[in-house]
Amino acid sequence: MACCAPVSGLPSQPATDRVRLDEFDFDLPKEAIAQHPVTPRDSARLLVVGDGLADRHVRDLPDLLRPGDLLVVNDTKVLPVRLAGKRGAVAVSVTLHTDTGDGCWRAFAKPGRRFRVGDRVDFADDFHAMVEAKDPSGDILLRFDLPQDEFVAALQRHGGMPLPPYIRRAEFEGGDLTDYQTVFAEKNGAIAAPTAGLHFTPDLLQRLAERGIGCARLTLHVGAGTFLPVKAEALADHVMHAEYGIVDAETAAKINATRQAGGRIVAVGTTSVRLLESAVDDDGVVHPFEGDTSLFITPGFRFRAVDRMMTNFHLPKSTLFVLVSAFAGRERMRAAYAHAVAGGYRFYSYGDACLLSPEGTAI
Repeated sequence: MACCAPVSGLPSQPATDRVRLDEFDFDLPKEAIAQHPVTPRDSARLLVVGDGLADRHVRDLPDLLRPGDLLVVNDTKVLPVRLAGKRGAVAVSVTLHTDTGDGCWRAFAKPGRRFRVGDRVDFADDFHAMVEAKDPSGDILLRFDLPQDEFVAALQRHGGMPLPPYIRRAEFEGGDLTDYQTVFAEKNGAIAAPTAGLHFTPDLLQRLAERGIGCARLTLHVGAGTFLPVKAEALADHVMHAEYGIVDAETAAKINATRQAGGRIVAVGTTSVRLLESAVDDDGVVHPFEGDTSLFITPGFRFRAVDRMMTNFHLPKSTLFVLVSAFAGRERMRAAYAHAVAGGYRFYSYGDACLLSPEGTAI
């Protein structure tokens, strides 16, 4: 499928040279960072940011949305690409982050300085790779001589989930293989979960459907950029990493029909937001899309595809907090996050969520 619409929004981006990263900083106590998810998933708290703030739970979504609304979720599936192995007698760890084709993957490696081109890295008796190249940045290129299906099966046997560094694990925990995967996960390719989707359960989806709230799927494979901090002081100087996404014709048609019928598009997660806003034209029509998007959404952006957003609580000075501030208003989001910290909400990937409306509107 070819991309049938240009990446939209770029002409509507503000002059970000005057917007600085430190304007999106906030204090967060370490104890607010969730290390494990709640059970059941939809018992997570949900901060509703509308014409005020309301403390609810994810299980309340059917009552918060309207019949005729459409949830748009990301069905990417996280591969267990965190591997522990040995280079000779030396213990090493690698996290695969970019599939370059022909059995090769770029990877973060520790200790990176010890790797040499031509080294063999053993992850198990039946699973190893050769170092094909080494980047000055410290990345290495590994070649796996396995067919794709056998490679994925080997990852499932020997790999761990590529959890963000703020989730502390002394070693792999088996529960993360399911905890760090959404109920929608279907298409292999992500190295990080679209975390807003982690809160959904089959029971919640059934109650949403009974309420007349639809669900459509797209795919955005979350990539290496999710691990990298923003280093530029001015937002205009930050370069987003491209991520591969697909909006198929069926999903595009559902979105457009919902809009025409007066329903609202509720994007689940910032990944869904970025891909939808990459596939929409100036008239608000979403088109089928397949390809990379590096859309960086900053304050002043004109949203054309998304009416409401459900998302987790994000890192200070991150592109994700910049995005939600662009959608709901920076001061409004700072107030919402201050409320969440004071109220004991759980932050980041395994944490709680919020439901956002654009500034000046109610949920």
